[in-house]
Amino acid sequence: MENTIRLSLLFLFLTANSFCQTIADLKLKSKEIPKNYILSDGNNCVSVQACTFYNDIETYSNIVGTVKSKGIQSFKSKTDRGSIMYFEFENRFKGDRFLQGMLWGKEGQPTDEHPEEYLVKGKFLIIWSLYPNSTIREKSEAKIETILQ
Repeated sequence: MENTIRLSLLFLFLTANSFCQTIADLKLKSKEIPKNYILSDGNNCVSVQACTFYNDIETYSNIVGTVKSKGIQSFKSKTDRGSIMYFEFENRFKGDRFLQGMLWGKEGQPTDEHPEEYLVKGKFLIIWSLYPNSTIREKSEAKIETILQ
């Protein structure tokens, strides 16, 4: 009986923990940032549309949903620059079509001029405004996939 209670509590803890992620959990920590990159202030978005979305997210709340919190990390290296934008919504993100149009226009997918990609998992939206071969992008995508399985 005691083992059953312990197992139940462990399961409850693990289940609750998977739904209690925060933006801070998703951000890259100093030790996860490759040595040739530095954090920079503000935004380093590859295209202006991504940072416009980040800066004006409240304007689009009737389309995408209400934002509970948001955060940004910007990076620079000698050969790369960009930003990762993190959003947590009150409910599920509901603006896929709108975001695709805003980021990529009529192309409907990333291009050399607009290489942004994004991921929606439950209440979280992450936008990578980085070039496809970016080491930072690879590190972040791997971390987020692990956390938000």
